[in-house]
Amino acid sequence: MSDVRIGSDGTARCAWAGDDAEYQRYHDEEWGTTLRGDRPLFEKMSLEGFQAGLAWITILRKRPRFREVFGGFEPATVAAFGPDDVERMLQDAGIIRHRGKIEAVIANAAIVAGMADGELDGLLWSFAPAAHRSPATFAEVPAVTPESTAMSAELRRRGFRFVGPTTMYALMQSSGMVDDHVTGCWRAAA
Repeated sequence: MSDVRIGSDGTARCAWAGDDAEYQRYHDEEWGTTLRGDRPLFEKMSLEGFQAGLAWITILRKRPRFREVFGGFEPATVAAFGPDDVERMLQDAGIIRHRGKIEAVIANAAIVAGMADGELDGLLWSFAPAAHRSPATFAEVPAVTPESTAMSAELRRRGFRFVGPTTMYALMQSSGMVDDHVTGCWRAAA
């Protein structure tokens, strides 16, 4: 399979975007685009944690319901959730019903809610590499980097859960800390 695929609209994209319109929109408008702010990064970190072991398209399709169930991923709102909320979410087929991941998002929200405004943003972005070369092929895209490993370790030190190095590298890719659009993709860095 080629690393770049020409869509029905004639646009050259990273091949993982395939033919699915929502996946193509995500690729074109979100993945690798700079994302800043505590709430948006908390949401992205939470969804990346839910994605562990699953295809991202599964999370993307369920994202609207995740946002409803998790109060728009407002950290203070989510931090106030209790055992009854967890049980309610475990019955909601519109999200990924994994007790450990649900409880991790709530616990992580409590940590974020206790941080100063902008602190999560600053913390996460402090691990963005100073320089990153866009890959020529998918074979060059790592699953883990020294930066994602360091980010994971610091988050774990602070008590965050479901923030392993691979999950944190996915966060770095999706939030624009690194640009892993492959050569030939219209979004690849020049």
